[in-house]
Amino acid sequence: MRNAVAAVALAVVLAGCSSGTQSSAPGSSSSSGAPTGTTAPGSSGTPGSSGANPTAPVQPPVSISEEKPVVPPNVTPVAKDKVDTTSLSDTYRDEAYVFGDGRDVEVFGVGGGCKEARAEITGQSADVVQITLVTITKQPPGTMCTQEVRQVPLTVRLDAPLGTRRLVLESREETG
Repeated sequence: MRNAVAAVALAVVLAGCSSGTQSSAPGSSSSSGAPTGTTAPGSSGTPGSSGANPTAPVQPPVSISEEKPVVPPNVTPVAKDKVDTTSLSDTYRDEAYVFGDGRDVEVFGVGGGCKEARAEITGQSADVVQITLVTITKQPPGTMCTQEVRQVPLTVRLDAPLGTRRLVLESREETG
């Protein structure tokens, strides 16, 4: 009974602190200056595009509710030796997935409590794609936030398929 009361109290705190921990990066751009869509389920702003409907959000294909992700057959994990996470803390996942036409890449940011996550493509070249995982702390005055940390799937759409290019993941924190 005590655990049930604690769970309800936590749910009330979470509902009061944050309407969601996933967001998009409206206005983010690639090295070519073209907008890049970054989306997660329930995100707002300018979503990435996929298929015939360029305004439809790209849904993350990988389930992260378990220790071992459930990867659908049409999704390809990026080889570990092609993902550089040396500048990330252990809080972040060291994996990425490619799907769709090879231009959609799923990575994992960190959110929870009053923290939201987004991904920005900060560079694209013939050899390397650089993605920055941004954690935004949004704590309205007079509110309390939990210190939970959870993995947030984020999808970015590249100018060209990832192919054999190396993927460099970095992180940044902002206050919003």
